[in-house]
Amino acid sequence: MSDTLFPKLAADRYVAPSSDGLLINYQALQTAQEQLAGLYCENQPFPHIVIDGFLPQRTIQKLLEEYPQDQNLPIWNDATHKDKESGEYVQKDKRNIRDNLLMPPTYRQLIWELNSHYFLSFLSKMTGIANLIPDPNLRGAGIHQIGRGGFLKIHADFATHREFALDRRLNFLLYLNQDWPETYGGHLELWDKDMQGPPKRVLPTLNRCVVFNTTSTSYHGHPQPLTCPEDVQRKSLALYYYTNGRPAGEAQPGFATLWQAVPEIYR
Repeated sequence: MSDTLFPKLAADRYVAPSSDGLLINYQALQTAQEQLAGLYCENQPFPHIVIDGFLPQRTIQKLLEEYPQDQNLPIWNDATHKDKESGEYVQKDKRNIRDNLLMPPTYRQLIWELNSHYFLSFLSKMTGIANLIPDPNLRGAGIHQIGRGGFLKIHADFATHREFALDRRLNFLLYLNQDWPETYGGHLELWDKDMQGPPKRVLPTLNRCVVFNTTSTSYHGHPQPLTCPEDVQRKSLALYYYTNGRPAGEAQPGFATLWQAVPEIYR
C-alpha cells in the first residue's frame, strides 16, 4: 500500500470559494498547496502525489449513489484493447464513459469543477506546471472501470492530443472503490524510467486521488489481473491536463501509448 502523503485533506467542514453547492473544498486545497508542492516534486520514481480524503464526504456519497451500476446501459463503451503487433491484451475487461452529457449529474458537475480556473490554479501551484489546459473531449478520460481478471499493462501515455495538438502534462485519478482490500489487487504501480523496480504501489481505495506528471518515462498501470468478485469493479474517474508546449526532452510528440513489460521477478 502507498504512503498516505496528505491524509484527510477535505474534511466534512466545507467552505466554498463563492457559493453553495460546489463539490470541491477549494479552501482546503489552497491551504494545502504549498505543502503538497514540496512533496510532489520530491516524490519518486517521478513527480506525483497521493491524497486521501480528497473530496468532502457528501460529494463522495453523491458519486457513489449516482454511479451507473447497470452494465447494460448503452453509455458504457468497451475499452478492452490488444496490441496491434503482438496481439496480446494491453488492457482487459475495461469499460468507460467519456461523454460528459451522458454521465450522472454529480459527475458532470465534478468534471466541470476539476476543469475550472480554481482547480487548474491549484494544480499549477502544486506541480509547478503553468498554463494548464483541460480537455473538453475527455480523450482517454472519463469514468473508468475494470472487472475481475482485468488489468492495465504498464505504460507511458500518449504525449500529444490528437485533435488539439496540445502536450499532455498531468494525469488525475480519483478512486471510487468502497471496501477494497489488498487481496483484490488492482494497485496502481509507478515504475522508474529503466523499469527495474520495485514499483511504488497505491491501493485504489475510496476517495484517494493520485496526480502525476505525464512524460515518456512516467510508467504506470496495474498489470496484475484483478481478483475481486465477479460483481465488483475497480472504479475511477480520470482526467488529463495539457499545455501548449513543454520542456525539451520530456516526451516526443505523438499519439502512441508506450507499453512496457514488467521484469520477471515482479510478475
